[in-house]
Amino acid sequence: MTYPEPPLREPDLPRTAKVRPTALRTGWTTGACATAAAKAAVTALVTGEIQPDVEIGLPAGRRVRFPVERCEVTGHPPVRAEAVVVKDAGDDPDVTHGAELTATVGWTDVPGLRLAGGDGVGTVTKPGLGLAVGGPAINDTPRRMIGEAVAEVVDLTEVGVRVVISVPRGEIMARKTTNRRLGILGGISILGTTGIVRPFSTASWRASVVQAVHVMAAQGERTVVLCTGGRTERAARALLPDLPEVCFVEVGDFTGAAVTAAVEDTMTGVVFVGMAGKLAKLAAGILMTHYTRSKVDLSLLGAVTAEAGGDPALVAAVTEANTGRHAYELWEAAGLLEPAGDALCQRVRQVLRRFAGPTVTVDVAMVDFAGAGVVASSGRWPR
Repeated sequence: MTYPEPPLREPDLPRTAKVRPTALRTGWTTGACATAAAKAAVTALVTGEIQPDVEIGLPAGRRVRFPVERCEVTGHPPVRAEAVVVKDAGDDPDVTHGAELTATVGWTDVPGLRLAGGDGVGTVTKPGLGLAVGGPAINDTPRRMIGEAVAEVVDLTEVGVRVVISVPRGEIMARKTTNRRLGILGGISILGTTGIVRPFSTASWRASVVQAVHVMAAQGERTVVLCTGGRTERAARALLPDLPEVCFVEVGDFTGAAVTAAVEDTMTGVVFVGMAGKLAKLAAGILMTHYTRSKVDLSLLGAVTAEAGGDPALVAAVTEANTGRHAYELWEAAGLLEPAGDALCQRVRQVLRRFAGPTVTVDVAMVDFAGAGVVASSGRWPR
């Protein structure tokens, strides 16, 4: 199975990406808002008092306070409580802006936290998302945040609490997302790795990426490390601990813009650290990877599987995979994650070298989905 050398493409920004004369306002993820609603509801359940606001901790340690739109308590003593936190997405063009993240809580007989999805929260129906098929589309970080927030109110080794997260009109919001294609049906996903929404998909974010490269160059640094998000940046810093902080640039979807800026600033080295989905898009020659302008080319991943020694059945399964993550999981299950990942990183390296030109060295690393470590590379970091 062969895959031709792809043309290099840097698609235009989405129409929603407008240049603003002022700094962009960050917002809160659905995961952070669901966490705030859950803590407010559990606090009301314990105290019997309506909660006007609530403070939670974000993964990085910052404490933030959210207003509670609505809070209700049922029973004396309370047996049920509900709280609503309205999502503010800041200046990100997010379909869930204004969503009412609702937590309904009650006691259970078994100690611990039981977390469930209610109306408007999607159900996972396909593999490849890192979540159990049949369960609610509540990602790992929000699950952990909710557990930690509830544990600030009650001792979960002593008492049991059931938390149901729901989102009125969530099913309607989900129609404007890629959820159905990914096999998430019936509502939105509860997402977020930092708790904070940064407007990655705007022209102003693209400008901030370019500016970050220029600032780095002005300080005399010659190697830029491009990371797609917070988890990949943590992995990249562990991989290259001797580089100063300024060298690490969170590019989001704008790899092409960052590489162009690096070439303009006569950088001598580019390191790209990403996860399977972004790497698959880059390997196909797509330098601006916003989901509305690109998708994972599964035929490319099938070719990578064959190149890594996968049998015809595995090649067919990867070619029909649901997501780039699903392909990753299939490689891992078949014992081919390292050779397939290495082959994918080599393809990305070839694309970025073509784009950057002969004066820049390029290295590529793929990290796992927790951002815990490198699982494949273009050769610089043998495992």
